[in-house]
Amino acid sequence: MLPSTIVLEELWTITAAVFTLVIALVASGHAVLHKRDVRAALGWVAFIWLAPVVGGAAYLVFGVNRIRRRAKELRLPERRARAPGDEAAPAPPLAPEAAHLAGLHALGDAVVRRPLLAGNSVELLPGGAVAYPAMIAAIESARRSVTFCTYIFDPGVAGEAFAEALARAQARGVTVRVLVDAVGARYRFPPVHTRLRRRGIRTELFLPRVTPAFLPFVNLRNHRKILVVDGRVGFTGGMNVRDDFLPPPGGGPPFMDLQVKVDGPVVAHLQGAFAEDWLFTTGESLEGDAFFPPIRRAGEVVARGVADGPDEDFEAIRWVLLGALATARRSVRIVTPYFLPDPGLITALSVAAMRGVAVDVVLPERGNLPLVQWAQTAQLWQVLDRGCRVWMTPPPFDHTKLMVVDSVWTLVGSANWDPRSLRLNFELAVECYDPNLAARTEALAEERIARAREVTLADVDARTLPVKLRDGVARLLSPYL
Repeated sequence: MLPSTIVLEELWTITAAVFTLVIALVASGHAVLHKRDVRAALGWVAFIWLAPVVGGAAYLVFGVNRIRRRAKELRLPERRARAPGDEAAPAPPLAPEAAHLAGLHALGDAVVRRPLLAGNSVELLPGGAVAYPAMIAAIESARRSVTFCTYIFDPGVAGEAFAEALARAQARGVTVRVLVDAVGARYRFPPVHTRLRRRGIRTELFLPRVTPAFLPFVNLRNHRKILVVDGRVGFTGGMNVRDDFLPPPGGGPPFMDLQVKVDGPVVAHLQGAFAEDWLFTTGESLEGDAFFPPIRRAGEVVARGVADGPDEDFEAIRWVLLGALATARRSVRIVTPYFLPDPGLITALSVAAMRGVAVDVVLPERGNLPLVQWAQTAQLWQVLDRGCRVWMTPPPFDHTKLMVVDSVWTLVGSANWDPRSLRLNFELAVECYDPNLAARTEALAEERIARAREVTLADVDARTLPVKLRDGVARLLSPYL
């Protein structure tokens, strides 16, 4: 080998080593400065230095939050401060039954930065057989605008029914805007968004990942479910558009879930969340009476939309959950398909139970994501050991997400009790102060508990060692499930 070749190889080796060192230093420095969770920072730094090239690249893709910077560029906080409807019906003092939740009210004011609004009606729509017809009927009644955001929009009976209704609205001259998450859009083929576009419906993907430019956003998803018609009637909850929530042709029960229909001033909060996502995705601003008309009083529910995401709304729902657990006096009912609370939420649940609050957590016996179910089983002992009760409902799979506190406060929305929902996803929930609504929502939880199997600490401890190891390894992946 020629001396010049040897020198070039040595220079290349030194250059590669220096480059790798610089990447590791920059990536680990960014993690130290920007990661709020010490364990996350330590984990990333260890990964970066143990596998400098792979670890550094992984951190650049998965570890850096670029959404906040872009949200600031679009000046979303300023737009939110001027969101129509926020001054329409300021909430009166809480009813006597909810007076002890004044601290939760104040926490929401500080975290959400949108006020509680009086004068709303909230209708519970359990299951696709009830929710889908109501949503489609609302689209059919549209005269000025339809805005629709969902995580999954599958082809099939449900998807085709929504697509036809949206196409008919478009043909009537209604302004239709549809936003589907780029991951959820491709759960099944052919993707519905291409068919909507062929029908002339303005349909966009949230954070598409077809080019390297969008690779840094691969771990972020829009999990919100929002339908607003003429800016006056809204729907939200946990239900995607897919046939799993309809009775199957061969018989048998469908998946369970819960959607709510809201009317009144709080609809502006749902529309505001969609408008921000649409502006972020397309640059188009949705303004004017077609999207934000004056909204009249429609009921007695005091409510607020709670947007959550890795941007200006970071961990808003998590803060609300912590506040609800801290102010609860008598009971907490939680129904969720995925239960992977972080240490702070585990502590809050445990403290509530030890204060004498009856804490019930209702989960599906047979989940649709085995890895998540293994991981949640591995940490159930942490809440069982402090007096929380855990219930497993038999099939069909229950995708419902709700929380009721002291039979007076209700939270319904798209967020699960897991790190992905509470830290990475864009989510939306509606918090409501109303005893009548809480009674109806709590009845749904009680119906599930009545047919559920209670899980005890002895049950969790009785798992075999191989199963415990499997569940424990799955729990290590919980921040990304």
